[in-house]
Amino acid sequence: MTIKSIDTIALDLPYEIHGPRPLFAGTSRNMDILLVRVETEAGVVGWGEAFGYGVWPATRAAMKALVAPLAIGGDERDIGKLMEGLNRKLHLVGRTGPVVYALSGLDIALWDIAGKVADKPISALLGGARHDKLPCYASLMRYTDPALVAKNAKMAVDRGFKAVKLHEITEAQVKAAREAIGPEVKLMMDVNCPWNVSEALAIADSVRGYDLTWFEEPIWPPEDFNALAEVRRACGIPITAGENAMSPKNFEQMFEAHAVDIAQPSVTKIGGISAMLEIAALAAKHGVKLVPHCPYFGPGLLASVHIAAAFAEETMIEYSWADLGANPLGDAIEVKDGYIKVPTGPGLGRDPDPAVLMQYGS
Repeated sequence: MTIKSIDTIALDLPYEIHGPRPLFAGTSRNMDILLVRVETEAGVVGWGEAFGYGVWPATRAAMKALVAPLAIGGDERDIGKLMEGLNRKLHLVGRTGPVVYALSGLDIALWDIAGKVADKPISALLGGARHDKLPCYASLMRYTDPALVAKNAKMAVDRGFKAVKLHEITEAQVKAAREAIGPEVKLMMDVNCPWNVSEALAIADSVRGYDLTWFEEPIWPPEDFNALAEVRRACGIPITAGENAMSPKNFEQMFEAHAVDIAQPSVTKIGGISAMLEIAALAAKHGVKLVPHCPYFGPGLLASVHIAAAFAEETMIEYSWADLGANPLGDAIEVKDGYIKVPTGPGLGRDPDPAVLMQYGS
């Protein structure tokens, strides 16, 4: 078989986060999803997702100018060989960023094709699903206002979530959330890489009494694994990181530095499902738990669910706290009573809704 075409579709979806929208360069950020559509000569279509957010135009350009010309005409049946060749050919133009994001979307689409050809879900190709549903945690936006933090944390719990992650950086918001959700609900703090070691430890000390399940990405720069390990040794809260790691090798370096308790690779950023499998093997070797970073509403979320479903241990799935005005994957990505179902259909288990693509895609 042969790859016939590779196209991208950018979705700009309406959404509500029950508070002010995040700003980028003074402008309200949209809910962007960059879909990757791959079709074979036999007419099999696979769908992937490349990291979107504000970088999607650059990712689309990388796909069109660099990745697609090399991949079209290739044999999609040997995903490992194809992706290894693309990574080697493209390493000179970047080992992370838009090129790798584009490769990630392509890899997910190839696994979707493989599942459809085999008439099996991707989880079956990974050794079989050990779970038919997985618990989700509500990944809240950054609100800053403690009252809004408390309101949204409580709303998430009222909708059935048993775990809530904040994107806040001071004690006041953590205190407000814990008081709103009570002692039984898991609470996490993701601070997005702002501090040096002493600053991170000072914040950790201020929030230690709120029983955090983890303290995520406290160190700048995120690749300073020695500093992250120093925080881990001293802070008394489990440390997580990984969404900004650059490659499976980067994760190996993180693990060898004993920098994290939990690894959080992002399937749309790190090289797709193939790279996630490498990282999962490394994590198992080093005794590190893996929880996917996946605040997405496209194939990246479904791919993460399939990967986690194949783990022996039940693993939480990150779920972005936003109400979509249009859902590209329908009930396949709905959370009920705090759980998301593992798809059982071929490949990812659900193709994007053509009507949503028509109305919101470009």
